[in-house]
Amino acid sequence: MFSYVPYQAYPDVSAQSDRYRIFLSGRPILIGGTSASSPAFTGIVSLLNDVRKSHGRPPLGFLNPLLYSKAASGFNDITVGHNSGCGTTGFNATKGWDPVTGLGTPNFGKLRQLCLQFVMYAVPRGGLLCVLALIHLAAASPRPYVSKLKEIVVPPRGWSKYSIPDAHHNIDLRIGLPQPDFDILETHLYEVSDPDHPRYGAHLSKEEVDELVAPHPNSVNAVDNWLRSHGIQDSDVVRSSAGDWLTLTLPVHLVEKMLDTTYHVWKHENGDSVVRTTTYSLPEHLHDHIDVIQPTTMFGQLRGMRSTIVWSEEAEASPLAKDLAPIYNAATGVTVDASCNTSITVKCLQQLYNAVGLTTHAVGNSIGITGYLEEFANLQDLQSFYAEQVPAAVNSSFTVVPIKGGLNNQTLSEAGAEANLDVQFAFGLSHPIPVILPYQDWLDFILAHPNPPLIVSTSYGDHEQTVPKSYAERTCQSFAQLGARGVSLTFSSGDYGVGDGISNPATQTCFTNDGKNATRFQPLFPASVTSVGGTVGVPEVAVTRFYSGGGFSDYVSQHFERPRYQDDAVKGFLKTLPEGTYKGLYNPALISNSEGRGIPDVAAQGDRFSIYLAGVRRSIGGTSASSPTFAGLVSLLNDERLSRKLPALGFLNPLLYSKGLKGFNDITVGHNSGCGTIGFNLLDWARPILESS
Repeated sequence: MFSYVPYQAYPDVSAQSDRYRIFLSGRPILIGGTSASSPAFTGIVSLLNDVRKSHGRPPLGFLNPLLYSKAASGFNDITVGHNSGCGTTGFNATKGWDPVTGLGTPNFGKLRQLCLQFVMYAVPRGGLLCVLALIHLAAASPRPYVSKLKEIVVPPRGWSKYSIPDAHHNIDLRIGLPQPDFDILETHLYEVSDPDHPRYGAHLSKEEVDELVAPHPNSVNAVDNWLRSHGIQDSDVVRSSAGDWLTLTLPVHLVEKMLDTTYHVWKHENGDSVVRTTTYSLPEHLHDHIDVIQPTTMFGQLRGMRSTIVWSEEAEASPLAKDLAPIYNAATGVTVDASCNTSITVKCLQQLYNAVGLTTHAVGNSIGITGYLEEFANLQDLQSFYAEQVPAAVNSSFTVVPIKGGLNNQTLSEAGAEANLDVQFAFGLSHPIPVILPYQDWLDFILAHPNPPLIVSTSYGDHEQTVPKSYAERTCQSFAQLGARGVSLTFSSGDYGVGDGISNPATQTCFTNDGKNATRFQPLFPASVTSVGGTVGVPEVAVTRFYSGGGFSDYVSQHFERPRYQDDAVKGFLKTLPEGTYKGLYNPALISNSEGRGIPDVAAQGDRFSIYLAGVRRSIGGTSASSPTFAGLVSLLNDERLSRKLPALGFLNPLLYSKGLKGFNDITVGHNSGCGTIGFNLLDWARPILESS
């Protein structure tokens, strides 16, 4: 028992504080906090005042002298519990006053009798009225925690502080909780994706994946308690189906308080602006319970490759060439229309990749294309494209799934070149396989979907160094969840060669973001899925009007180590390089399995694609064309497998680097300039660096 109560010790009293049933926005909910205790105790005091006034007595006024003397016996002593904090279990509730529940909880019957046994005088002028240090008054002052730095980054090149955001500007905050069983999920992923494993194709269900990535209850409780300490209730939080991601919309001023940081409006030299910070902290006890919080330190712009696409020199595409002698490729045994050297059509791709005459007939197949940045796939343009290149597809369409307010503007003049390119060729090549076009936060949508598309192509990305490793790891773990469920993912490898597409050392822009401004190759994120580079011409060579993105990831950790399936291929290529080639410019992968994931994995035609845009035939290119092309071919392969009662291909890479190698045309001509160099030369490159589909 505490025999002496020092001045300003608190609390004085307690009251029930959790599981209060209230109505909010027309529906009943349960909430809690000492925000409930204070009005509850105030209500008791009001009833006592009513009793006294009905007997001609004055109101109670300043309570504390009474509470600690004649009224002390009117409280229920609480002797069980503690109030953890600051790395300790805090104080224990004990007999008598304690710094957990004070004198205890009110017993109205006893207090009523006590309050009628004595006369109280008015509090002197200037005295305190109804001042209670009740538990912690958490709504006004969140429980104090000792914060510790969680993450800090150097502002990426091109970004500068512009202004202070409005304190009430809302941020859609995402909190990623640890996935303690992710290693088990990863084992499943590689087993069901390895064509030599007995479990190949035995993909997991959504429910099985959710169970493997669910956070530990201790993490859930710790984070929930932290949120409640800032007045955030369960009803304010949107949880992913596995519970590993929390999303909540909060004003900047509250996020700054929670993360012990200051946000600014940052502006990029290209005109883009974001509300971000370069550092944030968390209570030390939460560091093991939270993997990542964004948007905080991520400045990535998730743009289309080469900003959008790479335009041809001609304002409009030339009419499709006819009556020219076909080209026979002795290396592949394929005959291709001569026009394919100047304009790529669906027919060209079918001829180049030995897919002429395929008939799709499987039930349950599907292909998806992601869309961002107000890029709209136009239906009228799609019909014009179909009429010219895929007559059998005329009057067919695709399903648009708007996510978090994503739009589907069908004004012809607002048609997006990137979106039209992706849709027209991916869907034209795979017709009549059902198509889905998810916009905006597609990854959350796909993970929550019971039947996601069997392959999804994305033509967007950013420099790896602009993506914090904590966020990159969690994103790649989400990709792994989809792979374990049998979903294939392809991403464009980029159009900047090994970094910026500039071979002149005097004008190159490949500098590190670590404050040293050192010259270094700039791999694109993400590198953990199937990365697709670009080729051109018949016979195919590495694309030349721009440079196919490629190189080696700089991220090295447990989940970013070079995968085993790449070992032989990547080491084989590196052995062909003269010793010291580009030393210090990239992450070598010759010695250790924990370094240098090589990209891209495969390639496909990437230039002079003939599309319709705003009613006009246009010629464009970029690996933005290569990824949907490869995805369309994979969709055709899935159709063949499904029609034979076989599972979809799922995560592709283990297959591509083993039994699938025989299905690729090795490209040995070209290079991918950038960062003041000519990049890597295909003359000595092994298959995995650039392969056409």
